[in-house]
Amino acid sequence: MITETLNNLLHQTAFFNLDWGNYVMIAVACFFLYLAIKHEFEPLLLVPIAFGMLLVNIYPDIMAEPYTDVQGLEHAGGLFYYFFTLDEWSILPSLIFMGVGAMTDFGPLIANPISFIMGAAAQLGIYLAYFFAIFMGFNGREAAAISIIGGADGPTSIFLLNKLGQQHLMGPIAVAAYSYMSLVPIIQPPVMKLLTTEKERKIKMEQLRSVSKLEKILFPIVITIVVCMILPSTAPLVGMLMLGNLFRECGVVKQLQETASNAMMYIVVILLGTSVGASTSAEAFLNVSTLKIVALGLIAFVFGTAGGVLLGKVLCKATHGRINPLIGSAGVSAVPMAARVSQKVGAEADPTNFLLMHAMGPNVAGVIGTAVAAGTFMAIFGV
Repeated sequence: MITETLNNLLHQTAFFNLDWGNYVMIAVACFFLYLAIKHEFEPLLLVPIAFGMLLVNIYPDIMAEPYTDVQGLEHAGGLFYYFFTLDEWSILPSLIFMGVGAMTDFGPLIANPISFIMGAAAQLGIYLAYFFAIFMGFNGREAAAISIIGGADGPTSIFLLNKLGQQHLMGPIAVAAYSYMSLVPIIQPPVMKLLTTEKERKIKMEQLRSVSKLEKILFPIVITIVVCMILPSTAPLVGMLMLGNLFRECGVVKQLQETASNAMMYIVVILLGTSVGASTSAEAFLNVSTLKIVALGLIAFVFGTAGGVLLGKVLCKATHGRINPLIGSAGVSAVPMAARVSQKVGAEADPTNFLLMHAMGPNVAGVIGTAVAAGTFMAIFGV
């Protein structure tokens, strides 16, 4: 009896239940934790994602679905299954957008409306990646879900893939989207420097005009009406983004703004991050499709950066050197990291150059632009 008990205990350990793929994913999870902790690559996102990845590959049942056994007894699902369900219902991505809106100042975008165009140009990578994905053998819905990675917006990627019924791609798409968000400081600068001259990078922009409180209050209301009337399917994202921003700007619901941008935001990040990480079991992640998705995401992100910079160059010529093309790269919606990268590259050319606030315009426009791109795909596929 003792021998049998010890043998049963031994075979219940993870060592007897994992295959080589699980060990690979455990190593990947540890690498992500290293990047997040040692190099501080988007640690608020990467730490929960990596830990979810670690747990699901040690104990796959943490993502198990509820079931009824042969005796009719109901068994609950794994912990992360319920977190993941909130992703599938698009609850967590929408709440993330509310928190982002509550933290974001749209003043730079209002002060310089031309930023809308640069934010739109940076979505070029999304649409190019869609056609590349079709060429690589993905069907239309899969290609749309994959291409949105180019917006460098994890919540929108999760929202769209669920709306298009592509949950089987959740792990690769979400990890690729969040990974590229964290790697913005590494991926973007070479593209920005390749497409601009040193003279262009040194351009100093005029100080933005002061934006009135009334403008800031009207902005989220008007954007919600205009965008959601044209693309009603974007309401969960654009609507929550603008609601959070209205909390911030109206000045009469300070408690709601503080909750949305702090306590609620961090709770949702924990739930979203761990559930995304838990969708990366070895069986779901280690395949050729994952490599294609990662490659397509990089292509989308690079072309998105290039699209913003190239339009910035056009606007620079059109305004006789009043716009620094570097701020166009911030049109991808990795807020505020992409704007900081524009500032960093500009400061390398001229330490007295201050582009951060100018880059925030295209940056927040990119958030709206990516949501609109997602809504466009939903409209195309009748969702």
